[in-house]
Amino acid sequence: MPDPRDLERRVVELEAEVSRLRTGPRGQWRGVRYRSALGIGDLPLVAIAIGPDLEKGELRGHARGVIAIGDMATGFLAIGGLARGVITLGGLSVGLVSLGGVAVGLVVAVGGLAIGSLAMGGAAVGGAAVGGAAVGRYACGGGAFGTYIASPARTDPEALAFFQEYGLDSMCRGRRWR
Repeated sequence: MPDPRDLERRVVELEAEVSRLRTGPRGQWRGVRYRSALGIGDLPLVAIAIGPDLEKGELRGHARGVIAIGDMATGFLAIGGLARGVITLGGLSVGLVSLGGVAVGLVVAVGGLAIGSLAMGGAAVGGAAVGGAAVGRYACGGGAFGTYIASPARTDPEALAFFQEYGLDSMCRGRRWR
């Protein structure tokens, strides 16, 4: 049978080790969690969740609030790696108005890859698309594909009239485009 003093010593050592692992070594990134007291129903006005929360077993923070900022954010205004909401800003951004690396917007999408009713980006797909590669009913760009296009190879008067009507004609007129 093990010695009780030896067992007590080992328990104290293990508790110290667990405490050290929870706080992490000096300089290690720790998660941030914040929920404002003000809110609408159960939804806080501001929610911030960035980084891991080891006590809850979360590797990434998921912020849910009217204004949400986090690794994953869901809210009216959502800012994060994965952002979902009405107005969104993130690496992958999904909402009514979206700005991000990959932006999917019901109304407007702006990003490296933009998909939306009005899409602007390196690659843009939508009803009206402006970008390096643009695909849409009205498309404007270096490589434009669609019903009415404005590109260096071909410029339809309908496309120029459409983009001019919405103030986007300056994006669709390059030096060589006429």
